Amino acid sequence: MADGVITSTMAPGSGRAAPLKFGWRVPMWDPDRAPAPAWLPDVRANLDALRGSYDSIWLSDHLVPGAGWMPPEPDTLECWTAVAHFATAYPEYEVGQIVLGNSYRHPSLLAKMASTLQLLTGGRLILGIGAGWMESEYRMYGYPFSSAPERLEQLDEAVQIIRRMWTTSPASFAGKHFSIDEAFANPLPSPAPPLLIGSHGEKIGLGIVARHADWWDYSGAAPEEFARKAGVLARHCEAVGRDPDSILYTWQCQTVSIADSEAEARAVAETSALYKNGKPESSLVGTPEQIVERLALYVDAGVRHAIVRFADFPSTEGAQRFAREVAPKVRALAGGLSA
Repeated sequence: MADGVITSTMAPGSGRAAPLKFGWRVPMWDPDRAPAPAWLPDVRANLDALRGSYDSIWLSDHLVPGAGWMPPEPDTLECWTAVAHFATAYPEYEVGQIVLGNSYRHPSLLAKMASTLQLLTGGRLILGIGAGWMESEYRMYGYPFSSAPERLEQLDEAVQIIRRMWTTSPASFAGKHFSIDEAFANPLPSPAPPLLIGSHGEKIGLGIVARHADWWDYSGAAPEEFARKAGVLARHCEAVGRDPDSILYTWQCQTVSIADSEAEARAVAETSALYKNGKPESSLVGTPEQIVERLALYVDAGVRHAIVRFADFPSTEGAQRFAREVAPKVRALAGGLSA
């Protein structure tokens, strides 16, 4: 472990060489049915129905709805509490965060929490983390909202502390923003969870990814933009002497709407507040064949873990059809590229 540069725990080449996996995004709030008891049974019904069809489940980290177009009042699940619950209730899935706000938990505590959950889940945790961005949420809950460069500095130090505590016992670190003095995360996680960093800033953020991440997430991007950012990340990796293929790339889709015709799929998508208020360019809308063609562009850009949510939720039909008619074809394509 060199100063400021932490070697990934993943094997060289494990990014693009990894099999393509699919994750299901757990709703943390509902734009139409605010009381949680009204929609949590549908979350559980989906997770029950999708066992064996999806590899992972993912939760966002917001204390109020993480969307500028939503008011703050609707019932919203707290991420880490929900992660522990769903990881226990659904042992068939890996579980991750898309992504934790670094400011909300001191990194030494987070390292200890992750070590504990990794043990209790039998090694199914993916730890996703980012610099945080939602200023209104910071203000509501009394967190200082510093400048973007400072929050990125804090993220850089936090992931160093987390990695150090997972691998050294006791661990010490003295930084500008965070310090620890002979702290323990025992039992040390074995294996250590993949450390996913969600950041896409070209000057600072992707440099942090290049130095410290096992996995990289760029959510909500069109395939051409994802590929361009991957090129920037590759240049940061070159600067620190790292193979970019040692990083596993993840991408979160805004919304999936699948039907027999593009017109039908678009009509369903238009009923979804996530689609109407989100980023249509990063949605998958169309026939199974059209969605396979679109996803192939992300596979070409290096994506090996795609996180999806569906416009027809709470129905399970779209998610199940995607698993039957789209996922196998795209997995085969990714396998061919990795061979």
